[in-house]
Amino acid sequence: MRLHTAEDEMDEEARADSVRRVRAGVRIAVDLGRVRVGIAKSDAHGIMAVPVMTAQRGKNDMSALMRLVRTESPLEIYVGYPLNMDGSAGPAARAARAWALRLAKRVAPLPVRMIDERLTSVIAHRQLHEAGRKEINHRAVVDQVAAINILESALEQERVSGGEPGIAVTALSASCEADQRAESEHD
Repeated sequence: MRLHTAEDEMDEEARADSVRRVRAGVRIAVDLGRVRVGIAKSDAHGIMAVPVMTAQRGKNDMSALMRLVRTESPLEIYVGYPLNMDGSAGPAARAARAWALRLAKRVAPLPVRMIDERLTSVIAHRQLHEAGRKEINHRAVVDQVAAINILESALEQERVSGGEPGIAVTALSASCEADQRAESEHD
């Protein structure tokens, strides 16, 4: 049996100081799929992420999210940023940026931030498989699980860095406009 010493207490305090707290407030995370949009939210303390809904992409995705924003009054919204494995922005990332920019204009001054989401859908499928859910039933919830993974990643980034996670959509707007000009010149 080991006695608890003053040194042990100092170690515990150092560990507690090294774990930063997140800002208070609900966060909403969005996973944009080609067909569906998964939405998750955190509790007001930024501890737990829960699934909210899956919306049809393009049909009711923005209006469903706007209803949630009105009822939850979130601190910020995170949108998954599906970068390529090499960190470059392909068509899916450019589409996510454009969608996030439209969202940011609708919810201003509420911050919208892009969170790197490489492999979140793959991880979500694996989590559902490990939970015993059949592959055929994944479609209904995989986007929500991916949104939870995006949210948990953002909260962890905030805990570790002490700052806001991801990239502010306003910082990406110039890049998005440049992409749109390049695409129109290419056509």
